This record gives sequence, structure tokens and C-alpha cells, in this order.
Amino acid sequence: MLRLTELKLPLDHPPEALPAAICARLEIERDALLEFAIARRANDARRKSAILMVYSVDITLADEAAILARFHDDRHVQPTPDTEYHFVAQAPDNHAGSRPVVVGAGPCGLFVGLILAQMGFRPIILDRGKVVRQRTKDTWGLWRRGVLNPESNVQFGEGGAGTFSDGKLYSQIKDPRFLGRKVLTEFVKAGAPPEILTEAHPHIGTFRLVTMVESLRKTIEALGGEYRFEHRVEDIDIEIGADGARHVRGLHLHTGDYLEADHIVLAVGHSARDTFHMLHDRGVHIEAKPFSLGLRIEHPQSWIDKARFGTFAGHPDLGAAAYTLSHHCSNGRTVYSFCMCPGGTVVAATSEIGRVVTNGMSQYSRNERNANSGIVVGITPERDYPGSPLAGIALQRHWESLAYVAGGSTYAAPGQRVGDFLAGQPSDALGEVMPSYRPGIHLTDLAPCLPDFVVEALREALPAFGRQIPGYDHPDAMLTGVETRTSSPVRITRGKDFQSLNTARLFPAGEGAGYAGGILSAAVDGIKVAEAVARSLTGG
Repeated sequence: MLRLTELKLPLDHPPEALPAAICARLEIERDALLEFAIARRANDARRKSAILMVYSVDITLADEAAILARFHDDRHVQPTPDTEYHFVAQAPDNHAGSRPVVVGAGPCGLFVGLILAQMGFRPIILDRGKVVRQRTKDTWGLWRRGVLNPESNVQFGEGGAGTFSDGKLYSQIKDPRFLGRKVLTEFVKAGAPPEILTEAHPHIGTFRLVTMVESLRKTIEALGGEYRFEHRVEDIDIEIGADGARHVRGLHLHTGDYLEADHIVLAVGHSARDTFHMLHDRGVHIEAKPFSLGLRIEHPQSWIDKARFGTFAGHPDLGAAAYTLSHHCSNGRTVYSFCMCPGGTVVAATSEIGRVVTNGMSQYSRNERNANSGIVVGITPERDYPGSPLAGIALQRHWESLAYVAGGSTYAAPGQRVGDFLAGQPSDALGEVMPSYRPGIHLTDLAPCLPDFVVEALREALPAFGRQIPGYDHPDAMLTGVETRTSSPVRITRGKDFQSLNTARLFPAGEGAGYAGGILSAAVDGIKVAEAVARSLTGG
């Protein structure tokens, strides 16, 4: 089988145009093409007057060797890669050894647990939050009534923060082993639409993610894995040998129980601030890492569709338009769009009492009125929060607390029209754009809710983005604050064996540990960590 890439056709091409294009590209007769299947599909909208569909296809030919020889120097005609996942280890039959413990049931912890279960190691998965459906009810309690449960919310509970998001399943990570394909394949088995295997920018949406997370849990349990919800880790038991070597022995839980474990995976997510403090107190090596601060911006989705697709806006094969923006500012900062949610809503994402955090969410249909995105400014520990490895957490909390007060101290978020933000004056009325944030907004001046350099950078970047997407800096576009949980403010450092640099058999993993960003990359990191745990358990 061969893979043919960068095959371009008009947006509205008929079905028979694709096999015809394959044959024309390879200069073969139609009967020489035995089979073909779409491996990847994307759109190229750089020319709004002539939007193209771009395909990668896997093809079976009558004489593949001759085609490879004829196109030997063409990188767009290659053997189809092996995308099957191959397990690196397997537990012995009736394995009675130590059971690995996974702390966190987000995308990373989920795939650590799944891979270990599929290899026969019967993992125990702990999560401080609740099962995904009960967690959903608690999250709606904040959105609808302004009532926060600090242990069950957008950040904590089965499925992790990615459950309440756009459900994007693409990433910029290098993936030579096609681990991302393993993730997508398992998602399809769990109920995701099959097209996520072929779309260039697949997404699922919150409601489908809930069902998939439940299905994956049942798979893990059927393979001998065990979930324990509402089990928050209070402390970690570390033994220090005579030679100074450190290794884990177990976990103290908030229930008062002690769980003995000599292989522990930390997949705690980027908001487990109490866990980061505990690990730091226990001497686990942690360092501060960069993250970003900013706001959420909303526009009518129809504005974005028209700006991106022109007269093709609304075409069923294009769906709701997305965008990616970046601007390097005169003050040395970079402003960029983050977690863009077409046809979605802005939601409350705090996990701590007396603080306001924003995030974006979409359903699979992406048919809500507005598009939203974070517009955020990159910050670094060396420049912006030097000193303690935990200084970034303190910085996040400071601005989240100010946003809570600016929003009226009710979990409403402070909001402002773009025109007023650029003019440096508070908003007192809405314009054309209706904000979607739940549980509501309080119109004010957002400038006091962010560092001065962030405000300065955003005021420079918004008009620049307006030159790229007409209407982006429209005076009535809506800003909501604050966006602080873009990524983990710490990295729990690990070595090539995926174990903590100074604590053996402790495996930091995923976004909270500073090694991923988003559902797919977190899940892929989970697979890698599960493999490392399996090697350690088997002496491999």
C-alpha cells in the first residue's frame, strides 16, 4: 500500500473526482487503482475565491513497486507508514506483583491507565473529583447558580479539564511512532465519530467527551483496572536510603487511608496547586516554567466565517471557521490566540474559592452564536516571577483574585467591549456582541485585572489582528477576564526514564507536570509514561 499526499481538489468536487485525481497524479489507468482510502483531509482557505480540499490517501495498486521506482524522488509518493500501536511489554500471566497507581483521571491519566490495563498490570486510578456525570452537575452548579465545589469542577474530576473544552484532537508534537493514532483509535472505539481519524483538525466537543470517558473507564475496569473517585492525595511517602537515594513507598489520602505503592504516576493536571506545594515540601524536584496570561475574546461566528471563507462561509464541508493569530509587540512580548473555540461559549473554569478564571468550550456541532479564543501574552519565570519554583502559582492566584473582585465577588467575570479596552475606559453597555460567559459578566475596566505589560501588549495586538481578520478589533467585540490556566506554571522534572530526577519510581506526566498541552499531547505523554512504568515493573 502507498500513501499519496498533497492531492488538491476544488471544494465542491464530486466523489469520482478523487480517484480520477489519484490516477492522473500517478499517470495510471483507472483499473490499476484497486482500492483507496482517505488518510487525511484538510482545507486550504488561503484563497477565499478558490478554497481547496487537500487529501492524503492510502492506495492499493496493481504494481506498486513500479510506481515507487518511477516516483522514487517524490516525497508525496511513499509507502504507507505502519500506524499500528505495538505494546512494549506485557505483564506475566496472573501477575501478582505491585499494582501501579495513577493519580489523576484526565486525558493523561486515562491513557496511562488504559495502556497499563491493556498490558495486564491492573492499575489503580485515583481522582480527587467525581465521576464525569456527577462532576458535570457540579460544574453546572457554578455556571447556573454561582456555587463552586472546589473538588468537582472544570479542573477536577473524571476526564480532566479537557472534558469542558472544544475537544480538539490535534497537536504540534512530533509523533514518529503514531501514538496520536492510538489515542484517536481508542476514542473511536469509545464512541467518537470515525472522521476524527481522517480530519486534519478533529474535535469532539464536551457532550461526546463525557460519554467516551465513561466508556474508556469501563474498558479499563474490564481489564482489571480500578478507579477510586473522591480520593485526594494529601501526602507522598518517600523513603531515603543510606546513600541518599529516594524512592516512593506510598500515598496518604485525605480519607485517612494509606495506599502502599512503589510505582506512582502523577497526572494531576495544571491546577493541582496544593499537590505542587506538597511535592515541593517533600523535596521532589520542581522548577518554574513559562505560561501565559490574558483574556477571552468573543465575536459572532458569522464574522469569523466570512473573514476566513468569504463567499463559501457556511459551506457544510468547511464547518465553523477557526483561526490562529500571533503578534510580536514593541515591548518584547508576544500575544497569541489560545484554545480557539468555534461556535462555542466562554465558561467559568476556577477551582478555588474567591477567584475567577475563564476558559472556552464547544460542542461537537460548533453551532453556538459566538466564536471565542484566549488572547494571551507569554510570560517567563526569569523575567516575571523569579525566585521560588511555585512563584507562578502565586502570580496566577493574584490576578484571579482581582478578577473575582472586579466581577462583583459573585463568580461573575469582569467584561469589557474591545473599543473601550483600547480607549482605556470602562464599559457601561453592551454592543452587538452578546457575551456567553456563565454565570454572567460585570461590565468594568479589565486593565486592573492584568499586569501593565500584558494590557499594553494586548492593546497593540488587537488592531494588528484586525488587519489579519477584518472585524477582529471591532469596538463591540467582547473581552472577558481572566485567562490564567493556559498551562502548568511548574515542571516536575523527569529524566529519560520518565521518572522524577530525584525520586525513583515517581513518574510525572501530562500537562500538570509540564510535559503536554491539550488533550492529544497529554494522552500521548500518558502512553509514553505507561510504557516507562511497564519497563520498570518488568525490568525491561
